[in-house]
Amino acid sequence: MNILLVATYELGHQPANLAGPAARLRERGHEVRALDTAVEPWDPRLVDWADTVAFSVPMHTATRLVRELTPDIAKPTCCYGLYAAMCADVADAVIAGEYEEALVAWVEGQPIARPVQLGRPTPRPGAPLPARELLPPLDRYVQLAIGDETRFVGSVEASRGCAHRCRHCPVPVVYDGRVRVADEAAVLADIRQLASAGAEHITFGDPDFLNAPRHSMRIVRALHERFPTMTFDCTTKVEHILEHEDLLPELAASGCLFIVSAFESVNDSILERLDKGHTAADTAHATALLREHGIEVRPSFLPFTPWTSRDDITALLEFVADNDLVDNVDPVQYTIRLLLPEGSLLLDHPDLAPHLGAWDGDRLTYGWTPADPRMDVLHDTFATLVEEGTERGEPALAVYARLREAVGLPPIDVSTVTRGRPRLTENWFCCAEPTDSQLVTVTR
Repeated sequence: MNILLVATYELGHQPANLAGPAARLRERGHEVRALDTAVEPWDPRLVDWADTVAFSVPMHTATRLVRELTPDIAKPTCCYGLYAAMCADVADAVIAGEYEEALVAWVEGQPIARPVQLGRPTPRPGAPLPARELLPPLDRYVQLAIGDETRFVGSVEASRGCAHRCRHCPVPVVYDGRVRVADEAAVLADIRQLASAGAEHITFGDPDFLNAPRHSMRIVRALHERFPTMTFDCTTKVEHILEHEDLLPELAASGCLFIVSAFESVNDSILERLDKGHTAADTAHATALLREHGIEVRPSFLPFTPWTSRDDITALLEFVADNDLVDNVDPVQYTIRLLLPEGSLLLDHPDLAPHLGAWDGDRLTYGWTPADPRMDVLHDTFATLVEEGTERGEPALAVYARLREAVGLPPIDVSTVTRGRPRLTENWFCCAEPTDSQLVTVTR
């Protein structure tokens, strides 16, 4: 059969969620083509060629973009990935969780009994090498920036799922506290081909790289042994940074430049409602601890929730300045508004009940109203300032300065801001709603 695999957005990375299943389908004798509309124009001729079309939906933005495409496709369609259930009304089949084997089965005519598939881990031992040659080269994707230097970046996953159940996160909706580790040899083989393609830095895209610390550290050691100059970044919770302080020296020595960590808020009551497992004081401690070992943190935030006050926003901006994080925070982080997808663990929280609204099928979230209605106005102000600054290519400091001004905070002393720290050049985020420009891009 002729199979078209489509990605719309994977945080600026070359989409491994196309390359992996493409290799498995080709191993079974199918013809496969791949299209990444984040960097390539939508091509209806590929749909005409295909017998079936499958879309990768690993995150909210990708799902919104996919839903812009599916209505015009008159071929059997499947959506696979973490957000697949959000496409049940626009696709013939949906597969969440460990989708690879189920996707092959669907292509070959077997029905999908359950949308959530949590069978064998992926990549499995003996799986074919991801077919990255079907994708645009790494120079079309996100790069690592350190001062004025840039490097090509490859992205892999050492695990999927998460051992935690943060109430606002989409991962536990599918994985329910379970972790599926990838075969170490398969991960390292993929890194080898990425290095051959020019990658000098690896992003571990796991929801939490330290869910399985022994597994992850084995991969880190092998990576450093085989590619001594390769650097990397990963994502982990604040509590794991504190719990695994003993691993930080080895992570740094092995090339870890920065860790993404979901700080979310500096209001401890909000953190408790989200079941984050840390406090605002813990985030400051984690920042200092990482720096002590030569690793930077790139925080993600959830500033706008039903319980957020204006004081919370000003406190967050001050926290960023006090901890010398201005250059570490992608400006979009200041605009993230709580999304409540179907199945969200927050939906049954009693503190949400007074604020909860109806399901919005276009935005793929339950609506909610803030305790202070003025916060919606402030969110719109922040979103406009960030989007305009991002489109102009302004540095994080310039955008941050305007946000401070918008809430009446005095200008920051720029001499206290450390610049040029390592970062990825993609400035969007998985739980940010797509912009109008993104929606236009995918339908061009």
